Amino acid sequence: MSLESEVDLPGGAVLPGALPETLRAELVAFRRDLHMHPELGNQEFRTTAAIKERLEQAGLKPRVLSSGTGVLCDVGTDGEAGTDSAMLALRADIDGLPIPDMKAECPYRSTVPDRAHACGHDVHTTVVLGTGLVLAELHRQGLLPRPVRLIFQPAEEVLPGGAADAIADGALDGIGRILAVHCDPRVDAGRIGLREGPITSACDRLEIALDGPGGHTARPHLTTDLVTAAARVVTDVPALVGRRVDSRSGLAVTWGRMESGHAPNVIPQHAELSGTVRCLDLDAWRQAPDVVVAAIDEVANLYGAKSEINYVRGVPPVVNEAGAVALLREAMTARRGADSVEGTEQSLGGEDFSWYLEHVPGAMARLGVRPPGERTVRDLHQGDFDVDEHAITVGVELFTAAALLDALR
Repeated sequence: MSLESEVDLPGGAVLPGALPETLRAELVAFRRDLHMHPELGNQEFRTTAAIKERLEQAGLKPRVLSSGTGVLCDVGTDGEAGTDSAMLALRADIDGLPIPDMKAECPYRSTVPDRAHACGHDVHTTVVLGTGLVLAELHRQGLLPRPVRLIFQPAEEVLPGGAADAIADGALDGIGRILAVHCDPRVDAGRIGLREGPITSACDRLEIALDGPGGHTARPHLTTDLVTAAARVVTDVPALVGRRVDSRSGLAVTWGRMESGHAPNVIPQHAELSGTVRCLDLDAWRQAPDVVVAAIDEVANLYGAKSEINYVRGVPPVVNEAGAVALLREAMTARRGADSVEGTEQSLGGEDFSWYLEHVPGAMARLGVRPPGERTVRDLHQGDFDVDEHAITVGVELFTAAALLDALR
């Protein structure tokens, strides 16, 4: 791979010019291959093998995580573990979603039934891979001033996320800062969205079983009216929770499933509810289990139902560090001008990138993937989600410039 270079960064750092057409075409093909073969969390064996093989072709020495999926790879250390305490890490998530690909007449539509890369993880993976290939070439030319670690993390979509496993495997050893991107279908390709402070929300999972003696619908007063009890939990618990924490925290309980009963004239003995707990504020998230469980017990007891609650901790909010946001802004401005950066709102979605930020400073950018001028928004986690593949080039340029700028700090 031949890189044309230009010197236009502070301190005389060498910034590569436009990506060679051969590399752009290869990265698009790599992304489409991943898109056609999505794998669920902790099952990403094919994806892991493809990443590892391409990095090895570039002369790098990737290491598969001990779980069997996911890859760590240092660029600029000749295969040895990085020793610089300020080394930059670039993280990608590699898993797909358990939903069908609904795109019509698409040559790279998923070939796996009920599986799709509907969140853009194939793009994230390709961006970090492409950046690694560019940085490896710069290192061969003696132009990479500091090693960079590539983290290809499994199981982002599986609570509490695969980040914890990657961290346990040494992903953050020797790391001073970490960066990531996430596809945003509301932002045009060629642009990124940035925000200091929280950019995503906390997300936990809630599973409840309610039980009672059951009975005849003619005599609800002689038993526990379990369907009514379940309905009151659904309606009353979110309202109670909203009155027991600061309303600015955005703590919200939302239900996704409610099941009970089999006959119209039989009061059931069992009901099940499940949903999510989302929160904008880190401190309120830490209080959430106690607040939510107390509210459920209170309502269930009022209606005579016995409750069993499984509160599954998910992820805290991603809280972007100001210095990392400034680095991303400077890098994008150097590549594509100040107009290529826009502000972005805090999302109610969860992201396990937050676990890395519990250990080191860093930031996540919103990577624009909407074709410029298109009005239809193909939202994340929908079967027809797709991207403008120009975003891959933009992501590689962003991360490459950020890596070079970070070395000057």
